[in-house]
Amino acid sequence: MTTRRIDVLDVLRGVAIMGTLGTNIWIFTSPAGPEGLLDALGRTGTVETFLRFLANGKFLALLTLLFGVGLELQYRSAARRGAPWPGWYLWRAGLLFLEGLIHYVLIFEFDVLMGYALTSIIVAYLIGRSDRAVRAWMITVGSVFAALVGLVTLALAYGRAGMAPPAAAPSTLFSEGSYLDQVAARIELIGVYRIEVVFIVPMGIVLFLLGSRLMRAGVFEESGRGAALRRKLMVIGFGVGAPLNLLTSFAGETWFLVDRYLLPPLVALGLLALVTTLVHRMAGAPGLLRRGLTNVGRTALSCYVFQNLAAAALCYGWGLGLAAEFDELRPWWVVAAWAGVCALFMTLSTLWLRRFERGPLELVWQWAYMAPQSHLRTNDKVMDNSIKR
Repeated sequence: MTTRRIDVLDVLRGVAIMGTLGTNIWIFTSPAGPEGLLDALGRTGTVETFLRFLANGKFLALLTLLFGVGLELQYRSAARRGAPWPGWYLWRAGLLFLEGLIHYVLIFEFDVLMGYALTSIIVAYLIGRSDRAVRAWMITVGSVFAALVGLVTLALAYGRAGMAPPAAAPSTLFSEGSYLDQVAARIELIGVYRIEVVFIVPMGIVLFLLGSRLMRAGVFEESGRGAALRRKLMVIGFGVGAPLNLLTSFAGETWFLVDRYLLPPLVALGLLALVTTLVHRMAGAPGLLRRGLTNVGRTALSCYVFQNLAAAALCYGWGLGLAAEFDELRPWWVVAAWAGVCALFMTLSTLWLRRFERGPLELVWQWAYMAPQSHLRTNDKVMDNSIKR
């Protein structure tokens, strides 16, 4: 059962990573880059709006739930070893923040890793508390988060706020500017591009804790209680969340925050339950698609970072410049670009894992995580030997 559960988590991570690209690809394929994301709200055609609806926010929420599951696994591992908690997990969070900062500066304006790092530090001190305490935190933070989204949405509805950020990068930066020009713009406009953290952290606290508690409740189990819980989650996700989210997707920029942060977590619960159920029902050797998703999930950090780099090289002016060249072929060329990058990374991750146990960034991560611990253990051993002499 443990192996099957790990297989499910790998597939889910693969789905989440490919799904986040399904959201980000609309940014990369806009000739105006990130600025075009906000300009396009409420002004896209019916087909493009529906295609954006399929990915927007849902796989971000799924990935956030899975980070909570990962945090739960780290907590259990520390408890089994009798290690102090959060202990070295805080160093892990620091490395995640550093990775996110590098990713933001060098590759992508809307990195989520920094927000996850901040969230994980907070949740690390909550995850071991009683179910009652965790539930209280989830309700309190969730209520404040929903109120924040609601107030900003009301302000937008009554014309007291606008979605377009001040001092945005020039619209030709991503179609004509150099790579270094884009890096400079990310540094200069860090306050504008990082404003999403205000929403990512409170949403992350709730979903990290929810992912942890769903795992404890047996959502990944091949059991009666696991199947019953997954059925409930699919009703919530696809019976309630998806129809409401579809409405907000066509409601225009006023509902942007509800459409991206408030309703997608409900759909993500349904996705988590559906994918888990499908994987449990699969028998025999994995097919091409499942094997590709599993390998992307096993190299999730590397695929998340490098797929954004690949999309930038494909679309931006310093690369092939396809965003400007194929702009008249939207939305179908965008779907083709997403599918092509997904196929590329399912192939690359499969080839890489034939020779290595972890992805390239995961190997660097593991070294950076273990290096100070190994150094401390060596120093402790030297001190013990000195004392004995």
